[in-house]
Amino acid sequence: MLNIKRAASSAALSTALLITALSAATPAVAQQIPQTGLPVVELGAGMHLIHAEVARTDEQRAIGLMARKEMAPNAGMIFVFEQPAQQCFWMRNTLIPLSAAFVADDGTIVNIVEMQPLSDVSHCSAKPVRYVLEMNKGWFDKRGLKAGSKLRGGPWPK
Repeated sequence: MLNIKRAASSAALSTALLITALSAATPAVAQQIPQTGLPVVELGAGMHLIHAEVARTDEQRAIGLMARKEMAPNAGMIFVFEQPAQQCFWMRNTLIPLSAAFVADDGTIVNIVEMQPLSDVSHCSAKPVRYVLEMNKGWFDKRGLKAGSKLRGGPWPK
């Protein structure tokens, strides 16, 4: 009888721990399939057009480009935050290498970082920003875009 009670108690504890762990997991941690259905905005960078999915909510931003196996050459994702702040990004569960441009309220690129897939290394903006544009790795460099370059269109004030 004692062994049955111990086994039941152990099973109940294991179940409770599993439920606690699952309830603490964020959507981004459990993300196995790419998010779809985000609105798309057309941006301009010099003579180049960008079709960027817009991630505005906490959940959309947390999932970002996770689980994508590829992205079209001029596609990207723009992350929109409510207030300017130092923004930091990592690549956990993100399968493709990316470049991230941290963008000021007027569309000026503050800094650009190159990020490796499946990495927990944090990449941060050089100053507070409200926008971050992720593109395929090397996209900005191949087009001669750098800190100080200006983007057109998008969610920033005209």
